[in-house]
Amino acid sequence: MTDGVNMTDGANDGAVADGAAAGGVREIRRSPLLSLPGAVPAEGPDEGVAAHYGDLFREQRALADGSGFVDLSHRGVVTVTGEDRLSWLHLLLTQHVEKLPPRQATESLILTAHGHIEHALYLVDDGATTWMHVEPGTQEALLAYLESMKFFYRVETADATGAYAVVHLPAGSIVTTPSEWAVRETAYGRDVFVPRAELEGFAAQAAPPVGVLALEALRIEAHRPRLGLETDHRTIPHELGWLDSAVHLQKGCYRGQETVARVQNLGRPPRRLVFLHLDGSEVRLPGHGAPVRLAADGPDGRPVGFVTSSARHWELGPVALALVKRNTPEDAVLLAEETAASQETVVAP
Repeated sequence: MTDGVNMTDGANDGAVADGAAAGGVREIRRSPLLSLPGAVPAEGPDEGVAAHYGDLFREQRALADGSGFVDLSHRGVVTVTGEDRLSWLHLLLTQHVEKLPPRQATESLILTAHGHIEHALYLVDDGATTWMHVEPGTQEALLAYLESMKFFYRVETADATGAYAVVHLPAGSIVTTPSEWAVRETAYGRDVFVPRAELEGFAAQAAPPVGVLALEALRIEAHRPRLGLETDHRTIPHELGWLDSAVHLQKGCYRGQETVARVQNLGRPPRRLVFLHLDGSEVRLPGHGAPVRLAADGPDGRPVGFVTSSARHWELGPVALALVKRNTPEDAVLLAEETAASQETVVAP
């Protein structure tokens, strides 16, 4: 055991186990694309794939220009089949999926009974199977919940992580994919479910490789929340702006719906997501969980929130997302740890 990580032997498909996933040990599947020239392994929730390939800003520009690919093969892949799959999922998810057309991408959440975010799912249905990718290590808990809710419905769920890998192609990419592969196409690009046996061949076709840090920088720029970074055990969808993309306010019947409706009607979520422009003179970025204070109160003031994600953006410089108390003034200058930050409103107070 080294640094709290249990290394498995080579017979276990290159996997590593750690304790980062809630509820137990997470299997970390090391991508074969880490052998590509210049690959620097990622840490934290993205361990198992490349953080970058030697030039972070060039990689961000490549994505912005519609070229390259991002290896997301560490993410969990779950499938649902059976003739009742969409009507059944419709009862469990925050999104309206009962009549989801084939190849139309959507995203959804699973909430606790109290309305707190438990899972974030990125879905597409190909007419026979509903495909979804989820945060690394969360697929087992998701499957356990889905299995517990099957009852008499004609559905089958499966963990397809061992057979399929997710690869992200940016918007504007001209890379083609076989018609039989499942693809989620959104305004931000395409998430392709690639058979693992064909991952390296597809990567060669889609080159150049781009690390997850570049994709994270663009995600932060777009104010898009991520489970486990923008969320904690008490986060509700209203705080992150997830109502716009992952929650359908005209449907009920799912766990936690009462909380969603009540907060929506009252309009008073306890916290709100903000986008921060960080002072570029600081060498170190404030990490996840770094306290956020009002600059007027100084570095010893009482925190009003915390940093959820941070990155160095090729155009904007150092940026971050943070979750702050709802009543934090929108025009207030903030301190992210000790770094001065101006804020842009993502979720209105």
